[in-house]
Amino acid sequence: MIFNPAIIALLLSSTATAGLLVYAAVIGIQVLHGWNPLSGSEGQLLLERKTSLVSTILGYLLCFHLVALMLFIHTADALHPLFTGAMCAAGTLNVNGFGYPALLLKLFNTLAAGLWLIINHADNQVHDFPLVRPKYAALIVMAPLAALETFLVAGYFTGLKANVITSCCGSLFGGDQGTFAGGIASLPPMPATATFYAAAFVTLAAAFFVWRWGRGAILLAVAGMITFLAALVALISVFSLYIYEIPTHHCPFCLLQKEYNGIGYLLYSLLLVGSVSAAGSGLLQPARKIPSLGRTLPSLQKRLALAAFFSIATFTLLVTLKMMTSSFRF
Repeated sequence: MIFNPAIIALLLSSTATAGLLVYAAVIGIQVLHGWNPLSGSEGQLLLERKTSLVSTILGYLLCFHLVALMLFIHTADALHPLFTGAMCAAGTLNVNGFGYPALLLKLFNTLAAGLWLIINHADNQVHDFPLVRPKYAALIVMAPLAALETFLVAGYFTGLKANVITSCCGSLFGGDQGTFAGGIASLPPMPATATFYAAAFVTLAAAFFVWRWGRGAILLAVAGMITFLAALVALISVFSLYIYEIPTHHCPFCLLQKEYNGIGYLLYSLLLVGSVSAAGSGLLQPARKIPSLGRTLPSLQKRLALAAFFSIATFTLLVTLKMMTSSFRF
């Protein structure tokens, strides 16, 4: 294992989050079987205190979990000089079999954490906590995934050997490599670009509709997630070429390096905020039928729609400007 302050911080935070989620899952089982806000029994009062404390602590840990995704990628990128063949995080993550599974699961858990924080915030706005059952049911599902993530992250960092020869991003994201990443990189530019702009347009229109008239949240959620996937595909197959100004360089990790002003951190953050905000707005839609949430949820959905609109619009504007100002042309 390579000792590094960022690695230690990632391992500690991942372990702490997984441990608390497992404990929260145990409480979640109790909530699903015994939660009764109309009861004044000692058991109900104790359960209310536990859920309040766990939700508060978990809120802070999951907020850090959102940052930890970027820290994980940054750490992998910073370690690339230690490995022969690695030029960025793409090669470092390929040093052993835990790297890319850890990244993908960390991304999925980050999206889930963002949605849970939105549900938790909505639940805390009213006195009767009507979303306690669904949000603790979600924690029961999230707990094993967090434990698996901790295992993968620990396996990745403890398995790093400086004498390992790994692959560079050119071989991993080369269109002629026959890999999944290579297949994305070799997609025709026009369909990939058109798909992204179409999805982004629908997302922006739906976000404006939700913000202005309070309707269309489900469409916003679906369009937001499609835009997230379409943006990642277009970033690898098309947009990266305009940023690098090299016709064969499709790596999504080199965007994080200082040679490109770390633009990747901004682009990926905008995508995460936009997709989570869009999905969160739609996820709250069924809860509007709950009487106590009828007044608070519409305004929260509008704020989420506004966040999704500005995040996706800014991402779209940035990549469009890069395409217009770059000296690269197909």
